Amino acid sequence: MAEFRHQVRCFLRFSELEARRAGIQPQQYLLMLAVKGLAPGVKPTIRTLSERLQIEHHSTVELVDRSMERGLVVRQGNPGDRRHVMVGLTAAGEKLLRRLALRHRRELRSLGVAMRRALTELVKTLPQPGKISRGR
Repeated sequence: MAEFRHQVRCFLRFSELEARRAGIQPQQYLLMLAVKGLAPGVKPTIRTLSERLQIEHHSTVELVDRSMERGLVVRQGNPGDRRHVMVGLTAAGEKLLRRLALRHRRELRSLGVAMRRALTELVKTLPQPGKISRGR
């Protein structure tokens, strides 16, 4: 578990540094990624983005505000429900996200083998479903 956690942390650290090198906060990159990566039919509301980012509603609102100031995202009205606001990427946000995503893919290719190996070893050590030891 420690090795897998280490590999994940290496990737996350890379991601944080790349976002900062691009002139944005790591959370702004994650916000753009969350907006772009939603499944078809899932609306990018503040609530949905809060869940995807695993942050509080008010923190998501603040993150969207800061990202709007940077020209990365826009708020859009929801024609089906005026109570909900949706978030969309600007052209500049799309361009930056594309550039960062390509860098992340390259890094995953390099870290992928070690991550896969660590995850495979971890899964081998997990108890089978329904066969959890009760300490006997």
